[in-house]
Amino acid sequence: MKGFNILLVFLFGFFSCFAQKDSKILPSKDTNSGTYYGEEFTVDAVDLEKEVWQKYTSMAISDSLHVQFKTKVKEVCKVKGCWMIVELPEGEQAMVRFKNYGFFMPSDISEKEVVLNGLAFVEEMSVEDQKHYAKDASKSADEIAKILTPKRTFSFEASGVLVPN
Repeated sequence: MKGFNILLVFLFGFFSCFAQKDSKILPSKDTNSGTYYGEEFTVDAVDLEKEVWQKYTSMAISDSLHVQFKTKVKEVCKVKGCWMIVELPEGEQAMVRFKNYGFFMPSDISEKEVVLNGLAFVEEMSVEDQKHYAKDASKSADEIAKILTPKRTFSFEASGVLVPN
């Protein structure tokens, strides 16, 4: 019976190692060029921030466009890495969410360059959503109380993110 219990403990430990491999917070692949999160993609037609900015400014609300671009991370969700804010030219920013919440980003990548692959779109963010994201970002109650109107936002749904080494 003692041998059977040892075998069960060994098998439980062995299979739990495989379960951790599928965890959403783990990167999907390490390569010489960096770490991929979400779907792997070929870095081929990377747009510059200025090119993406021109595309964003010409888009109407609800339009979308598949792009791949390199930018700097300004902020990451402190709760679990479920969103991030990236730089755009002229002091603007884009809110990045992850396709089907299929992966999350590490919270320590602020100020790092990343390559995003996915859909760029423009939307109008409600007051409720703005307050939710402000709370996730640990903003003060005074800052949150100042949010009173919906705003036009630049958003991105990433199917994959590359954090270069």
